Amino acid sequence: MSISYMDFTQPNVEFFFDLNKNRLFTRNNENFINSLGRNNLNTLGNVSLFDIFLSKDRIVEPHYHQNASELVYCISGAAVVSLINPFTSKVSHFPITPGQVANIPQGWWHWEIATKESTHLLAIFDAPYPEAILGSDLLTKTPTEVLAYAYCLDPNQLKKTLAPLNNESILIGPTDNCLKQPKNTNIEQPSVPMTNYHPYYTAVQNPYYYGGGH
Repeated sequence: MSISYMDFTQPNVEFFFDLNKNRLFTRNNENFINSLGRNNLNTLGNVSLFDIFLSKDRIVEPHYHQNASELVYCISGAAVVSLINPFTSKVSHFPITPGQVANIPQGWWHWEIATKESTHLLAIFDAPYPEAILGSDLLTKTPTEVLAYAYCLDPNQLKKTLAPLNNESILIGPTDNCLKQPKNTNIEQPSVPMTNYHPYYTAVQNPYYYGGGH
């Protein structure tokens, strides 16, 4: 839908844009996101998109879009789109392969993980500028003292646990540094992640599996 106030007789009217020239985020040369919004293409209506490239087992971290719904279309590879229904507290996992889509309503907590190499996803939003609240930002921007007090946690252990985030927005995880760390099953060192744990093997094995509530 075009925007109603656009004067299509003006010389600055835009009908073409190259997403390859508009990088939103880069984890590495195999994991990155390009974006398109009305600031890039002024004839867009209430629509925008993220062009997402992921290698196997990389995740678009848990987040929500406070101003838009999201439709995730699989172009190549495969992924599992997961969401939490805020009305039922049910966690659902939707495996998608090329030609399939998963829809996330506005404001719902969700994440995507690639289950094949060279996965390419297209995320389409019903807003010209999609906004997002990232899980990593919630964890790092909230004072650890507040989290510790609210949830009866050890503040020192909490700081150690969150230290690998480096107060950064992760967006595509795990980070490269995380994957380089040796596996460590010592429960006395919770700050070392278990990178060999894959949360969606059940969903991948059964494409019609939807996770239960909690």
